[in-house]
Order: sequence, then structure tokens, then C-alpha cells
Amino acid sequence: MDNTSIYALAAYSLLACCGIMLLVWLWAHKIKNAGVVDIFWSYNFPVIGIILLLLAPGFETRKLLICGMVIIAGLRLGTYLTIRITKHLDVEEGRYQQLRKEWAPNPERKFFFFFQFQAISNVLLAVPFFIITQNTSPQLSPLEYAGAGLWIISVLFEGIADAQLAAFKKDPANRGQVCDTGLWGYSRHPNYFFQWLMWMSYLVFALASPYGYLAVISPAIILYLLLKVTGIPTTEEQAVRSKGDLYKKYQARVSVFVPWFKKR
Repeated sequence: MDNTSIYALAAYSLLACCGIMLLVWLWAHKIKNAGVVDIFWSYNFPVIGIILLLLAPGFETRKLLICGMVIIAGLRLGTYLTIRITKHLDVEEGRYQQLRKEWAPNPERKFFFFFQFQAISNVLLAVPFFIITQNTSPQLSPLEYAGAGLWIISVLFEGIADAQLAAFKKDPANRGQVCDTGLWGYSRHPNYFFQWLMWMSYLVFALASPYGYLAVISPAIILYLLLKVTGIPTTEEQAVRSKGDLYKKYQARVSVFVPWFKKR
């Protein structure tokens, strides 16, 4: 692995992501909606993918495969979030409203650092991509095919979970109700589970490259964030605040993360 090359690529990616998040923070400050950070956190991965596709020294077919995966996944999630968030751009999502209250009297300053941390997390989570695109071996490994297959499954089912939730919310009859249909009847957060599974697919793919074991950092960080920090805890706190006992009953019936059999 070319350390000079990988450090340079990481630096280019960091500059790009931080620059994007600076512009997003300025926009968020203007419209008083920090939720737009989620959109560009997703879109930053395709930016990194394009940088690596153009500049990384690895085998071209391998680069096209992994960068294509990263670009497609980032654009899918980012576009889904764009559609969801821009429908109520004048109303900030509850978890960001809560942060705004907790960070008073100067929340915008703290949001600036929060946005920049999101950019740093983009680059840190991209470790598998940096490793993979350094690999100059002219043959793809069975591990790389396995990683790509797992990626297809995870992105497909994450998309299904997102579509099911969007359809549920679109129906006026479901206003104030808890989505417990489809995949949401087996996991309270199937979108998060398949998002994490996607990061596991990148680890499997990276194991075919020198130092690929270092890619474990990405699914490990994602799992920690989802289970302990900004994923499930904040989402469920907001759900309990907005839906009360309805959501508490849902919590008692349905698995928190890993899809499992419905409880009778």
C-alpha cells in the first residue's frame, strides 16, 4: 500500500467534505434547519468515490466496482433524504430541535463543529475505500465478489425499508400512528440494520486487499453510532416524545435492530 498516495487521497477527501459541510452549515443557519446535514453526509461518500476513482492507483476494474457501489449507495440515500427533508424544510426535525435547545444560547456555533465532525466521519468511514483502491492486483478475489453480493442485498432491503416507511407516512389515515408493516414489523429500525450490513459488505470486500482487516473500523463505528449515539437513541427518544404509549407498545413487540420474528 502506497502510504503517500493514501494520505494524499485522504487529505483531498477531507478538504472536499469539510468545504461542502461549511457551505451546508451556512445554508442550514440561514433556513434554521440543521437536518439538511443528513443529506450531505450521504452525498459526501459519492464525492470521495469520485476522487478515488479518478486519482487512486489501484486496478481499474476494482476501482470501478467499489467506487460504483459507494456512489450508487450514497446517491440513493442522499436523494431519499432530500425528498423527505425538503418536504418540510421550514420545520426542523425533532432531534435537531432538541439539540438546538440543549446547545442554547449559541447553537449555531456548536452546529458548525457538528457539521465539520460529520465531514471528518465521512473520511474516517471511507477507510475501506482507500484500502481497496490502493490494491493493484489485476484479478478480483472471491471475497470481493462476496462483498459485492452482500452490498446488493443490503442496499436493496434498505431501499425497501425506506419505501415502506415513506408509503406509510404518505397515507393520511396513518397520521400519528407507528409504522409496523413490512420490514418495520420485524425491526424497529430495518433501515439502520441494512445500512450497517452495507458497511459490513465493504469490510468483506476489503479483506481481499493488503491491510484490509483495518476496514473493520467502519462497520464498528457505524454500529456504535447507530446503537449508542445519533441513530437509534435519538430517533427513539423523539418517537416516544411524539407518539407516547403507542411507540412504547411498539418497542415491547418488535426487535430494536436486527430483524427477527414478530412477537405475538
